Amino acid sequence: MKLFFSLRTMAVCSLAAGLLAGLHAPSVGAVEQEITAKFVPDPANPLVNKFVNTTPQTGVCPNYISGTCARLGIFSLRVPGLQFKSTQPIPAGHTDPRQGATFSVPSSWRSVDVVHSRTGERETVEIRIAGIGGTWALARPPGVSAWTPPGGTRWREPWTRPPAPCTGLDINVAGTFFAFFFWLIPEGAGACGLVPTMDIPWFDHREVEYVYELRTPNPLGMSSGQYQGSLTYTAGPGGDFDMGDVMLPNDSVITLNFILDVQHSLKVEIPPGGNRIELLPQGGWQAWLNHGRKPVRLFRDQTFNLSSSSRFKMQLECQYPLGNTCALRDTASTDLVPLNTSVSLPGGLTDAAGQPVQRRPLQLDGSGTELFQPGFYVERKPGTLHFEVSREHVEQLLHPGVSKTYAGSVTVIWDSEV
Repeated sequence: MKLFFSLRTMAVCSLAAGLLAGLHAPSVGAVEQEITAKFVPDPANPLVNKFVNTTPQTGVCPNYISGTCARLGIFSLRVPGLQFKSTQPIPAGHTDPRQGATFSVPSSWRSVDVVHSRTGERETVEIRIAGIGGTWALARPPGVSAWTPPGGTRWREPWTRPPAPCTGLDINVAGTFFAFFFWLIPEGAGACGLVPTMDIPWFDHREVEYVYELRTPNPLGMSSGQYQGSLTYTAGPGGDFDMGDVMLPNDSVITLNFILDVQHSLKVEIPPGGNRIELLPQGGWQAWLNHGRKPVRLFRDQTFNLSSSSRFKMQLECQYPLGNTCALRDTASTDLVPLNTSVSLPGGLTDAAGQPVQRRPLQLDGSGTELFQPGFYVERKPGTLHFEVSREHVEQLLHPGVSKTYAGSVTVIWDSEV
């Protein structure tokens, strides 16, 4: 996107990109889900510059623990169609965890490259699976009593308070042969499982749900548009989602497709009449007209308001180029005089070296203004364009008793396509 300011015309536009979001059913032979996030600068919170997770949630968070999920920064998804079913009976009191209902997920952080659909720029997203749960069902008998301690009645307690390192959420939803459970799993934790007190002919994890944590890159350093990338997990013995040697999945691949949508703001507002610049000496023309004292310089500082959440560069275009800058031309001849143009940007915006931008020259080759970047969202903060004819060239302009007019167009470009 380019924003143009000219002594004659000025145009303002803003960036927008569509959002592709949602969760769709798995394709044959694999499970696919989309995780979407969006960044739009918020004028009410200019220092908060983060992606917002826009993935529609399903499962435990919206249904049972929305406040807990918001506090912990986790999000839940139900995996459509995925099931784990036992291939043989589960014996009571088994000593090998892999012969029963055990649950292991990719709880460590993993990195995903996301690529801009137009520019090919790469950024990194990180994700970890932070919990597992869903609905299970088993043969009746024994039904849910399979985990009842001898002489006891608290079958639910092992599912609401699982062994370390997992933690339960005290969700008790059950019938005689099914129940809903959910366990949170710390970063890098291993498997958690339960051992029944009665033999179980068959056991099904019929609806699989998980919660995840998400780390997104700094949107202020990204270009507007969409970034996409994918991460594939495996399911089954020895895989990322490993429920032991007895509980086998009906799909062995779970692919997460990430879509990050960046909708930057870049807007320049010039006050009415600010597109016409008249260069004057300090204090006006009276010293020259009355006493013949030539001014030190001719200048004009033109203020503007800038809103920016994106990187941008600035460029110069001229009606009358002269060297690496613009010129003003005598309307009665072909005489040219150099016009120096520079810019001062508001606080919060720096150059590529992290330095503030004060009276930075604007040149035709773009040198020195190739990259400006915000440290936070800058909302309608004042900047200044400086126009000046220096002293040595003022000598060329002014002659006693001679009236001349010098004019020319200068176009200043704010360009977010860096």
